[in-house]
Amino acid sequence: MSLANRRLRYGLSAVVVAAAGFNALALWGVTTAQRVQFVLEAILIVASLLVGLVVARRLTGLSRWWRVSLIAAIASFLTAELLSRLGDAADREAPVLAVAGYFVAGLLFAAAMVLLVRAGHQDDTRARMRLRPGVVTTILDGLLATLAFSHLVYVARLGAMDGAALPRSTNAAVVWGIAAVELVVVVGAVLLAMWYPPYRPGRANYMFLAAAVITLTSSDRLLAYFRSVEVTALDLWISSGFVIAPLLIALSLLEFPPRPRPDHDETEQPTNWAQLTLPYVGYMGSTALLAFHILIGRRVDPIFISTYLAMVFLVATRYVVAMRVQRMLTAQLVDAKRRLAHQAHHDALTGLPNRLLLAQRLDEAIRNGPFVLIFVDIDDFKEVNDRFGHAAGDELLCAISARLNGCLRPGDTLARIGGDEFAILIAGTVGAPELAADRLRVALRSPFSVHGTSVRVRASMGLVSPGSDGVPPTSDELLRQADNSMYTGKRLGKDTAVVYRPTFRVSEDFPTALRQANGGIPHGFELKYQPIVTLPQGIPVAVEALARWTTPSGIQIPPPTFVSLAEANGMGAQLDALVLDQACSQIEAAGLDLDVHINIGAARLGSVDFEHAVSRILARHGLPAQRLVLEITETVPIVDLADGAAAIRRLNDLGIRVALDDFGAGYNSLTYLHELPVQVVKLDRGLAMGVEPGRNLTLYRSVIGLCEALGLNVIAEGIETAEQAETVFMAGCGLAQGHLFGRATALTDLAAATPIRKA
Repeated sequence: MSLANRRLRYGLSAVVVAAAGFNALALWGVTTAQRVQFVLEAILIVASLLVGLVVARRLTGLSRWWRVSLIAAIASFLTAELLSRLGDAADREAPVLAVAGYFVAGLLFAAAMVLLVRAGHQDDTRARMRLRPGVVTTILDGLLATLAFSHLVYVARLGAMDGAALPRSTNAAVVWGIAAVELVVVVGAVLLAMWYPPYRPGRANYMFLAAAVITLTSSDRLLAYFRSVEVTALDLWISSGFVIAPLLIALSLLEFPPRPRPDHDETEQPTNWAQLTLPYVGYMGSTALLAFHILIGRRVDPIFISTYLAMVFLVATRYVVAMRVQRMLTAQLVDAKRRLAHQAHHDALTGLPNRLLLAQRLDEAIRNGPFVLIFVDIDDFKEVNDRFGHAAGDELLCAISARLNGCLRPGDTLARIGGDEFAILIAGTVGAPELAADRLRVALRSPFSVHGTSVRVRASMGLVSPGSDGVPPTSDELLRQADNSMYTGKRLGKDTAVVYRPTFRVSEDFPTALRQANGGIPHGFELKYQPIVTLPQGIPVAVEALARWTTPSGIQIPPPTFVSLAEANGMGAQLDALVLDQACSQIEAAGLDLDVHINIGAARLGSVDFEHAVSRILARHGLPAQRLVLEITETVPIVDLADGAAAIRRLNDLGIRVALDDFGAGYNSLTYLHELPVQVVKLDRGLAMGVEPGRNLTLYRSVIGLCEALGLNVIAEGIETAEQAETVFMAGCGLAQGHLFGRATALTDLAAATPIRKA
């Protein structure tokens, strides 16, 4: 329903209510006001009939039939009203046909409500997911509604027997019969209103219809009550319910669009305000009726008092039940929060604490006293997954965690912090940390059963104790130290336990070595160069400078390892500037007329300080900017592509070209080709590793064709065989790099082994 239609509907409703209220003032006399009120009632009933007929013609199924039943109820009620009004005014006995019309109208109202509820249930595709009120709650609500309306019927009995209530008959059987029908209809309307789930189709229609039925019957009984106690000043105001009821019926016959359900879990139940409020409305009505009866000096008989006390008991019971339900819901909420907290702090597979909970306990251990942190990595665990499958690998991880946990004391913590990585926090004085590691290694020595096969497990361990260098540690620092110790053990041959020492941290930690170099070259750091050649001639046209670092103990650390450590410690820009400075110096010193490719982290894009550093380095060594190509390596994704594109344009303005490295792997995507104004694309070595040459050729042709269409130069990386070189050349690539053309070596060796033109 459009906004304009809603405004029209509300506007007309307001006009009708205002007219009924103004007429109740009886400014032109009570008799005339009563006639005007009947005319308004008749007009609205006829309007309801017309609305119902128009809407029902457009619908089918139960949506039509409940409206047909309601139309018939309205017609029957209007007929009965006309027969009663047109009869002999002196005769308080309604015609038989009018009495029958009132009875039929009541039954048809009940049928319309039932069919409406059935129609809403039929149209609701998610009806099975609704929660229903409990049996006890339903019984209590039904009793409350029954007693509340029974009070009204009981106190109005004298007026009803005198013909002041529908069906305006003095026949006792007729009076009590219509009262019974009204009671069933009203109680049913209240219960269905509380039961009808929010967001179900037809709920708005039902609420209007239920309100109309309750308004009509309540107004009729109140009118009879006030006449029985000889209070006539409120007759016109109470009789306004006969005008408002047809208005509500007309509204109920309209089509309402389904109320949009909020985006949340389908099992989550929205607040049903009718269920929360309606049980107490009848109680408040009975309380107001009792208070009014006493205020006007009328005697309250024992039946009313006893039933009212019964209502008080039912309301109290209803409140107790509601509070019990509330407690249950609160307990469920607390339990859900506890489960969520457990999930947030524990590993889903093994149930062990995760890295977050370990960090919290590690921080507490740092504050409280001595401890030992052991970082455990299962050696060659990938082979288990490859051989038996990931399900078997998960089963083995659970068995390993159980065995490790059996070696610990109650106050110790075993956490799973990665795929096959565990951390153990042993609180208190342990003695020699190696002894704790030996216990764990002995526990893992016995074979594990995996799918009927015995599997032996080895583990590399890194151990660290706090305060060994006099510097208060942090949990992250301790985990990093333990991790470094463990990887050192792996490089020494696996199945080892390495204890972290301060001297070990200084000599083996690249960020520390870079920091201690104080702008110079760290010990063991050097550049190697790999040629980039033309195809098919194999003539070098450029070199890529590749950083290498060897620890004082002679261990060669893979570039991804020490580069990632530098980035993680906020020293990525310092490392990139060091590589750029050394490469420009060495290229110029060698006098080689070659372009030089330098890798820079994507985090450098947009750094004005780094751009100034590039300009200073080029100027200091006299290297033309046109010979420098900066290759973007993605240790992190480029979040702001617009900012990255602007940074590349500034580099281009200096004459520097920019390459997109390892295209086809990592975060690189077609979006980067579209958004970033690079000049060179280096295809990832993974594209050359396919086992089907025909598919390789097709893939290379597609990617190279796309790059050429965008005006980009293409370099194929990872070319190790002549067949791969021929494939990329046939695909249209004129530049290549790989072991086939030369491994990374010192610049002097490269110049001596390759015919390179001097500058």
